[in-house]
Amino acid sequence: MMPLARSPVRTLVVLAAALLLAGAPAQAAKLTFVLVNDIYEMAEQTMPDGRARGGFARLAAAVKAERARGAAGGATVLVAHAGDTLSPSLMSGLDQGAHIVALTNMVAPDVFVPGNHEFDFGKAVFLKRMAEARFPLLAANLRAPGDALVPGFQDHRIVDVDGVKIGIVGLTYDDTPRASNPEDLAFRPSVETLKSEAAAVRREGADFVVAVVHAERDQQRAMIATGVVDLVLGGHNHDLFINYDQGSALVESAYEALYVTAVDLDIHVVASEGQRTTRWWPQFRVIDTATVTPDPAVTAAVDVYRQELTNEMSVPLGTTAVEWDSRSAIVRTRETAIGNVFADAVRISLKTEAAILNGGGIRSGRVYPAGSAITRRDVLAELPFGNRVVPVEIGGGELREAIEHGLARLPDASGRFPQVSGLKIEADISKPPGSRIVSVLLDGKPLDPRRTYTVAVNDFIARGGDGYTMVRDAKHLLPTDDSPLLANEVMVYLRRLGRSTTGVEGRITLR
Repeated sequence: MMPLARSPVRTLVVLAAALLLAGAPAQAAKLTFVLVNDIYEMAEQTMPDGRARGGFARLAAAVKAERARGAAGGATVLVAHAGDTLSPSLMSGLDQGAHIVALTNMVAPDVFVPGNHEFDFGKAVFLKRMAEARFPLLAANLRAPGDALVPGFQDHRIVDVDGVKIGIVGLTYDDTPRASNPEDLAFRPSVETLKSEAAAVRREGADFVVAVVHAERDQQRAMIATGVVDLVLGGHNHDLFINYDQGSALVESAYEALYVTAVDLDIHVVASEGQRTTRWWPQFRVIDTATVTPDPAVTAAVDVYRQELTNEMSVPLGTTAVEWDSRSAIVRTRETAIGNVFADAVRISLKTEAAILNGGGIRSGRVYPAGSAITRRDVLAELPFGNRVVPVEIGGGELREAIEHGLARLPDASGRFPQVSGLKIEADISKPPGSRIVSVLLDGKPLDPRRTYTVAVNDFIARGGDGYTMVRDAKHLLPTDDSPLLANEVMVYLRRLGRSTTGVEGRITLR
């Protein structure tokens, strides 16, 4: 005789009874993680569809709504910030990120992990800004000299949600010494650190492990592959990314708070024979900040900072001891003092061996007599395109090809003409384009076609603009959207110099 088929309801009852007999009653937690990462600009931006998105006022409104939603539904809401915010922006160039911390304090995240841009102004400024933070700071792979914890930071924290313990591990970008300026702070490998730190929070009783990280996507995937973490909330890659394989999840929320991602979790834990077994299921919600009304208090704070920035545009950064000439016919045909200073600024800032900027990107068409005061408004007039500076790795042969390309239209003026730093170029423009270089020296030595060099270029050249396809194909050491603002780097450099004495130095000799 065939056995009778069991109904779904009876099956569920039998399973529930079995669980109760096997161990202690299940503990259940409702939890929402809200993720933001890579937010640099304090104000909202109008996007190509004509709608305003992003900025701190819309982020604050989205977070406030999520906290209210959680309170109404009996869910704990934890807001995670995965780093990159103190820089780069024009206002950060003025106050070294102080306004960012003040605005982030108004949002009040529950976890903050620094990204590489938190270190752009050096160790002392990083420590000062973090001391101003009124939110928890995590970074398990960040250490002060002597392997000490950085003041104010924890490796992890454990949050108890209705008897379910949530272990949260923070990990900063482990390639920060190359990408930024942390000085003597040490950065352990993030994936290996996660393994040891996840084991530590498990020993402390964590039922569910979350890593809030600033890391490359390959590193984020490697963290998932370790099997030690349930949820990775990431920053650095500037994309909207959600991946769930029914075992673990990986999320990133684009950038500038254009979108904010919420992860709703139902977590159940059953204790049996001294062991706790966790079962969970996520729901993912993408919040388009065009749909939220900006928070009034944060809007008012942003407006104060914007007015301060406007007032500072006319304040001199420094003076030039030599004449600067940014007229089109000059910057597009020959070495110039203004081009040398701008190229020096980005080479020094990005710690590359050389820098190339296209002369066509210098636009004001003015002559600044020796002794002129240079303001932020002057720099923005000369560099009006909002370009970023991208560090690339390029072979010696391709670098030589790029310089040949920059000189190819001489004696006619062209926007591709290179304004350079770290290079000494001699060329004969009577020869055919592509064979005009007589010599190129870097650090006093001829370019080696077998060597790879680091070069700072603006994002226009990095995309292959003006025909610089050999640079487009080079390895980019930072994503374009994660690279610093060209105008900001020039402003910081001029302010640091006070008085610029760099003139025309024979970096490019044409015959």
